[in-house]
Amino acid sequence: MTEIDYGHFHTRLEAARAGGTAARWELLRRFQEEWGYVPSGSPALTRPGDLVTASPVPAALREWWDLPFNSFADRPRLYWTEDEWPPTDEYGPLPPGNPFVGADEDQRVCVFMAEYEYGNTWGYPAARAGLPDPPVVVDALDEDGDESWVLQSPSVSEFFLQLAVTRLPAHFGWGAFESRISRPAEAAVREVLRPLGLLPWRELTSRAEYFGGPDTLVCLDPGSGGFMFSAYGRTEDALRGLGARLGRDWADRIHEPEARKGDA
Repeated sequence: MTEIDYGHFHTRLEAARAGGTAARWELLRRFQEEWGYVPSGSPALTRPGDLVTASPVPAALREWWDLPFNSFADRPRLYWTEDEWPPTDEYGPLPPGNPFVGADEDQRVCVFMAEYEYGNTWGYPAARAGLPDPPVVVDALDEDGDESWVLQSPSVSEFFLQLAVTRLPAHFGWGAFESRISRPAEAAVREVLRPLGLLPWRELTSRAEYFGGPDTLVCLDPGSGGFMFSAYGRTEDALRGLGARLGRDWADRIHEPEARKGDA
């Protein structure tokens, strides 16, 4: 297996952002392949037939449904999210003075994906539905515990890349987890590894940041009710090497990939 340094992922992401939607689909394809996902050829879900909607459906969302390497449609239980097709344009309104649309524009949100129990929903501003690949917002809790719409991804295509980052390594990778992490340990992650370049992932109470190294990813999530620290390796050796670099002793607490225990 060829080593892949995810400390350089941000440069791949920047190139994909500059290259447009097709470049982001290609980065999604490669990321999935790097972590061991292989399309089955018989997806569990397909895009339902088009229905008449009040708002246009962005081209990127239609393209995603039809990708031959769409791992969500192929194996939805890897994701524990619910799709909305056609996108539901009855969410919102966006808060007054929001940075996404003008005061005289449509304040609704077109939701196309939701957390499994609808604790969160992801969508694009209805006023931007005519764009081929609009930004994605999520209804998340702010620091005061109030719910508001915040930016999740600068485009629909990047959102699906980001969603894969949050799900696939946890299924296909070797894992090490800690429910709490000290400030020095967190500082070590930020010193040794590089941010992937994605916005913090917002889901339930999560505000997850992802960092990369040789064949490894680390998630720091101070807002999570679960693990504040999660590390994933494409191989067990890579994960052990990361532990040594971070000064973490998890040799006897490494979890083998869920993929080895049976299909989702």
